[in-house]
Amino acid sequence: MARELVNPPELHPAPGFSHVAIAEGTRVVHFAGQLGLNPDFSLVADDLHGQTVGAMRNLEVAMRAAGVGWDDVVRRTIYTTEPTAYEVITQAIDEVTGGAAHPAQTIVGITGLAVPGCLIEIECTAVTSSGAA
Repeated sequence: MARELVNPPELHPAPGFSHVAIAEGTRVVHFAGQLGLNPDFSLVADDLHGQTVGAMRNLEVAMRAAGVGWDDVVRRTIYTTEPTAYEVITQAIDEVTGGAAHPAQTIVGITGLAVPGCLIEIECTAVTSSGAA
C-alpha cells in the first residue's frame, strides 16, 4: 500500500495530523471508535492523557487483528470532551505509535460518550494492499 501525506503550504500548520492522506490499495479497513477501557469495562485512567493512551492501545489490538499497522491508517477521527487539549492528545498518540506520521484527522468536541467518565473515543480507517490477517 502506498500512503502519501500532504500538508499544502497554503494551509495552516498541522500539529499532530496531516491535512491530506492519499492511499492506494485494495483493502479498506474501518475501525470502530475505541475508548480507554479495560476488558472488564472499567476506565484505564481518569485523565485525558491516560484515556487517550488506552484508546490507542485498544485500537492497536484491533489493528493487529486486521493485519494493519500505523502506516496503513489514512483517516482518524477523535471525539472528546476536551477538544482544545490537542497537545495532550497528540503526545499520548505518539507514545503509542512511536511517533508514526499522523494521518488526516478531525477532532470533534462533544458533551459526552456512551460510557460515563470516558473523555475520548478514537476511530480510524486503514488502507492496505495485503490480504486478510
